[in-house]
Amino acid sequence: MAAIDLQEKDLLKKLPSGRQKFSKKSAKEHHSKHRGRKKLEVIVCILLVELCERFTFYGIVCNMILFCTVKLGYSNYEAATINLTFVGVSTLAPVFVGQFAEFCLGRTKVLYSCAFLHFIGTAMLPVVAFPFEDFYIDTNHIVHSLAKTEQMMLFYVGLLSACLGIGGIRAILCPLSAYRLKHYNQHELLSFFNWFYWLVNLNSAVVFVGIAYIQQSIAKNLGFLIPFTSVLMALITIHMVRNNLIVHPKKGQSLLSTFGVFLSSLKLGCLHYRYITGELTSWLDWAKENNGGCYSETHVENIKILVKLFPLFALQLLYRATVTQIPSGYYIQTLNSNLNLKGFLLPIAAMNVISIIPLLVIAPLLECIAACLLSWQKYSLSPTTLIVSGHLCAALSASVAGFSELHRKCYPTMEQVISGKVLHVSSMPCFHLAPQYMLLGISETLVNPACSLLAFRLTPSSIRGISSHFLTLSNGGGCFLGAFIIQVMYLASGGFYFPDTLAEGKMEVFFFLLGTMMTINAVIFWSISSRYKNLSQDPDHGVKSSVLAEKLVQHEHSLMFYDSVGECTYTPSSTELTL
Repeated sequence: MAAIDLQEKDLLKKLPSGRQKFSKKSAKEHHSKHRGRKKLEVIVCILLVELCERFTFYGIVCNMILFCTVKLGYSNYEAATINLTFVGVSTLAPVFVGQFAEFCLGRTKVLYSCAFLHFIGTAMLPVVAFPFEDFYIDTNHIVHSLAKTEQMMLFYVGLLSACLGIGGIRAILCPLSAYRLKHYNQHELLSFFNWFYWLVNLNSAVVFVGIAYIQQSIAKNLGFLIPFTSVLMALITIHMVRNNLIVHPKKGQSLLSTFGVFLSSLKLGCLHYRYITGELTSWLDWAKENNGGCYSETHVENIKILVKLFPLFALQLLYRATVTQIPSGYYIQTLNSNLNLKGFLLPIAAMNVISIIPLLVIAPLLECIAACLLSWQKYSLSPTTLIVSGHLCAALSASVAGFSELHRKCYPTMEQVISGKVLHVSSMPCFHLAPQYMLLGISETLVNPACSLLAFRLTPSSIRGISSHFLTLSNGGGCFLGAFIIQVMYLASGGFYFPDTLAEGKMEVFFFLLGTMMTINAVIFWSISSRYKNLSQDPDHGVKSSVLAEKLVQHEHSLMFYDSVGECTYTPSSTELTL
């Protein structure tokens, strides 16, 4: 490549000046066209990878509770806990695998390893864990099945492999920090996140329609499309690596250095509290180099700004625990309702599409409203207002689920065959549960873009990647919180509030309690929302100002010290004067 460039330069020197200008112009045009084609190729590859990854992920999530209860004999609360744990680990994995790839093994090696793990996990689950009877019938029409212990062991190994594979692929091929959003204003950022989540949910809708066709008794052998899509995703990944199509995000501070600031501040703060007197404006200031720590003033000031977002991240935990009722509590409700629609057994995954429809409809409407307000020069949509509204929608959804559970019990029971097992379910049509799904869909439309906007806009540019990591940690932590709430409710009530047979328990109490907690969560966020309303101020400018102000205060203290020393003049005694 270097020899070709030198030859081109020699040829340009030999050409007349007019031809040189024309050649340079044509070279620039060719370069711009090449960059445009490469950018389009990157976008297409990322969308295909997202489609394949989402298909495998939702294919596992949509089948897990059904498999755990019908095939493995788990109770409802155990199946919901396993499902939420898988979703939580899959959400957290990109953060930790991305950090491991960045600082330890390298992005390319980790990417290849995760693609291999993803294929192993997705191949193991359909063949071993989600058994399709046609695959196990030999020529003598004898069904061969695995022992339950081996099945469970391979099931968990497949889940863990799929989690790690999903984490590496999401972290390296589809990082949100790779998008150049530094110079976007508030309206442009909100518009970007609206359309970003709209595309993600459009992708999810396509995936759920496909899974709904595959699920249960319809085209069972098509379940092997799950490992096939994993192979397709691995081939696209190899193509992106070989053709240098992976977008590398801007390097910034790591999570390790962030946690290092907290540990250093706690250690030095406790030491100074016990042995040395003195006060600082913030306990994090002990981590600064001039106070005995090992971190720069700029980095510590950045972390102090990030800490102001921790209440937002903490309040997202319960919200995310409520949203995860779609693959857990709402799924169990749907499983115990009448899925028969005019002789056609409706797949349970079809209900997930109902929760995505509001996302696909409301996001463009919000974009139009924001554009109209901007053109009329009126106030723009406040992210905090959107978050409060979304939290209230989530609380209303959980309450509606409680009333739906009471309404479901008024219907007589009926027999329904699902995955070869006869279940006694309520004769209430499953579409009566649609309002609670739609309310959660509306909630996600309002909350997700607004939270991403606040996490991006209110932090300095050097730690925006860390801010997005903390938002991801809160989303993943919400899944574990949802599993924890289910465990506590089951153990505290002896299985009465999260029963195996819904007609014999009171699952509506679980939903009403969750709705009450979510309402309190929304009120708390509304009470502190004023600290997140000033989006016009540049955080980078604020950090520079605070560092300069601190240096000025230190300089003034030193001047006052020398002034006090100068005022204490030495006066000799009379004996010394006589001598």
